[in-house]
Amino acid sequence: MAKNEKIQRQQMPEQAPLVRKNNFNEVPKGYTAEMAIQEAKRCMQCKKPACVEGCPVGVDIPGFIKHVSNGDFTKAISKLWEKNSLPAVCGRVCPQENQCEGKCILGKKGEPVAIGNLERFVADYEREKQLATRPEKAEPTGKKVAVVGSGPAGLTVAGDLVLKGHDVTIYEAFHKPGGVLVYGIPEFRLPKEIVFSEVSGLEKMGVNVQLNTVVGRIVSIDELFEQGYEAVFIAVGAGLPTFLNIPGENLIGILSANEYLTRANLMKAYLFPKYDTPVVRGKKVITIGAGNVAMDAARTALRLGAETSTIVYRRSREEVPARQAEVHHAEQEGVKFHFLTGPTKFLGNDKGRVVGMEGLKMVLGEPDASGRRRPVPMKNSEFELECDLAIIAVGAGANPLLTQSTEGLSLNKWGYIIADPETGKTSKKGVWAGGDIVTGSATVILAMGAGRQAADSIHQYLSWGW
Repeated sequence: MAKNEKIQRQQMPEQAPLVRKNNFNEVPKGYTAEMAIQEAKRCMQCKKPACVEGCPVGVDIPGFIKHVSNGDFTKAISKLWEKNSLPAVCGRVCPQENQCEGKCILGKKGEPVAIGNLERFVADYEREKQLATRPEKAEPTGKKVAVVGSGPAGLTVAGDLVLKGHDVTIYEAFHKPGGVLVYGIPEFRLPKEIVFSEVSGLEKMGVNVQLNTVVGRIVSIDELFEQGYEAVFIAVGAGLPTFLNIPGENLIGILSANEYLTRANLMKAYLFPKYDTPVVRGKKVITIGAGNVAMDAARTALRLGAETSTIVYRRSREEVPARQAEVHHAEQEGVKFHFLTGPTKFLGNDKGRVVGMEGLKMVLGEPDASGRRRPVPMKNSEFELECDLAIIAVGAGANPLLTQSTEGLSLNKWGYIIADPETGKTSKKGVWAGGDIVTGSATVILAMGAGRQAADSIHQYLSWGW
């Protein structure tokens, strides 16, 4: 047995479940320096590191971990910044178990190196100490690039292009930067100050951020070109709520997860009573769906005073798409799960408010297009579930505000932008796209990977042409 395998994986300290369910503070508390060094020593420094292959932005994982094991956290963050401009975000919300850690050779017989925890530690250490310097920028090219949207794809493109010497401006529709990182992910999973700190780092590098600007309404893509921009990257996400289209869905007390989480996150409902944000509070809350967004909504409901918070999902636990860490945290906090349950209608009272949901029990049949077994209703299995708030978290569609106002931009049948998977190029000259507006709802790191590819393609275009 290699000496690395004798060291136990360092478990990150967390808030106790019964404490954290009543606050919005971050659940994991982070590694100490001693824990980080000990965990880093588990890395076997493979000559052909599979973990790097599993990283959509190609971080030199053994390289930064080697610096951590030596206690040189400043060199570690510099190594991370070579490929990843948002390490504090990725260390918290990336699905490492399916990507870098999922490829770690130690995971074949035991537990993989805690790559995400180490990335988070290094980024947090640098934010606190501020000892490192950002990568050196190339000489100014005089070329202007507009980035529409300040989510993970947009921030990555901006960070990469400003390093290549281009003049980059991000246009963000909301009053705060960060996109889905701030309006979609709750404070207890990704604190706002972390995102704003990462954005501030990009601004110090020279990225301009213009808020409260809805491209497609206030200014069009063609007008951006008229203003002197030579390339545009579209990263507006998939923010159009998807509903179930079942009877009673228009009752008072039924919200999309998109609206519910935006009110709680960007409008600061989590800071009540300091901010008296108009967000519906329920005592018996059900959330339809079982992705990360559903877990976020169900856990937020508890923190906003719900007596019971229940996930309703039409497949079994094995098919749950959320990260297992999020499911585990939800269960610890008291979220209940109704698996193999398909909603058929919502029930209301004489005041038009939701009071319950009617559902059917399901069994799993043959796999569908997603590769998961298709849920099939059981006859005569109807039952009712009481609720005074229902949150619909079954996915999101393409945001149509920009795409439908831009001529020459090809869309697929679902309204997503058609873009080259290798470069992000769209059908409109000078326009690239990436992230959820191309792929549909996916992970933060995949959006960042798309941003990295697009930045390389945009740089090539600005240097040598289309």
